[in-house]
Amino acid sequence: MSTQEKSMEELVQKYNVAAPRYTSYPTVPFWDERTFSTEAWKDQVYRTFQQSKDKGLSLYIHLPFCESLCTYCGCNTRITKNHQVELPYITSLLKEWEMYLAVFNGEKPLLSEIHLGGGTPTFFQPENLKLLIEGILKHVNVAAESCFSFEAHPANTKTAHLQILFDLGFRRLSLGIQDFDPLVQFMINRHQSFEEVEEVMLNARKIGFDSINFDLIYGLPRQTIASVRDTIEKSMLLGPDRISFYSYAHVPWLKPGQRHYTEADLPKGTAKLALYNLGKRMILAKGYADIGMDHFAKKEDELYLAFQQERLHRNFMGYADRFSPLLIGIGVSSISDAWGGFAQNVKTVEEYHKLISSGVLPVVKGHILNREDLIIRRYILDMMCKGKVRLNPTSYLAEQIMEELSTLVQDGLVCIENDLIRCTATGRSFLRNICMAFDQRLLNLRSKTQLFSEAI
Repeated sequence: MSTQEKSMEELVQKYNVAAPRYTSYPTVPFWDERTFSTEAWKDQVYRTFQQSKDKGLSLYIHLPFCESLCTYCGCNTRITKNHQVELPYITSLLKEWEMYLAVFNGEKPLLSEIHLGGGTPTFFQPENLKLLIEGILKHVNVAAESCFSFEAHPANTKTAHLQILFDLGFRRLSLGIQDFDPLVQFMINRHQSFEEVEEVMLNARKIGFDSINFDLIYGLPRQTIASVRDTIEKSMLLGPDRISFYSYAHVPWLKPGQRHYTEADLPKGTAKLALYNLGKRMILAKGYADIGMDHFAKKEDELYLAFQQERLHRNFMGYADRFSPLLIGIGVSSISDAWGGFAQNVKTVEEYHKLISSGVLPVVKGHILNREDLIIRRYILDMMCKGKVRLNPTSYLAEQIMEELSTLVQDGLVCIENDLIRCTATGRSFLRNICMAFDQRLLNLRSKTQLFSEAI
């Protein structure tokens, strides 16, 4: 073992601790619901809407239904083969959207983004997705440079799904691959062949989709160096524009489906990191650029251009090539972000329908950010999106942050020049750990309770 390899092994052993993914700050477990109410949330949405009309808003729509449970999944899902659930759910989604339109006092919002997530959006019949999107679009003005995207399961995505969504303005597609290895697919109950993925890719390209993402995961049960190499090689043959190659989050206390296998089946520590390092080397060797935590893009893709121009943004949908101060999430468990506040919807389909039918906005919890939250949020966003942070040296937070960073400096994960903090090349594998040094709410807790998955 070389000195460099030994050093990385030591870093992994030291920093493989429970850590947030920082799709928000404060992270959901630290939301203070004492300052939150539905009315306070509506006020925050309206203020942000008025202040950012020119930037437009983003809309996330959660479609929770799946025909089978992928056991690795950490999303809010409802497993059913009954497609009669589609139209009632769409009716509730459109009613919730009308509630937000009422918050805007009848002004037509400028729509910058739509993202369909899940669950499995392609569980829905193509004509029902058309009904949903047309119901959304008739109440908005669509931005000239809008971005519409959706997630899809390659095994059930039909050409009709692709064509109808393309005709409605969708140009980006994210395919959930995870791993091509049959044993790994069996362990996670996620089955799609290379041929099925290739067919969806060819059809999408033929129709005109200009940005296709692959979701790949390292750290899955029974995953090996050989299976990751094979998965990356097959992915490179298909040439997606973007790749999300992220760490499996093992949280069986939150997602009982993950008890389908045991921790003995999972690659851990340096073995797991070896999977990531192999995949990353192979991806970079094919000309993709590392643009953020576990995300890669071709150098002509808009996500890479946003990274180069320092306009990359991160929110509950992951990395985005634009910043919309107002993100509205509709549907079961969706999270909304009005920059100065967050809100999450109820998590069961039954309760969601009940509240919607009663004319009640279905938010169940949230957080209104205070002044300190807003400062820290910007610091963490800058580190996640730019790999650097410029501290305000006069802020009372600076001294504590510098103290927390001192060990990271010694370990070569960050470097500091006056008030500028930069992530090093080594540090890019430990971004979540670096951001923890800024996270005042986490630092104040100092709890041994595990709230998050491991960082590596």
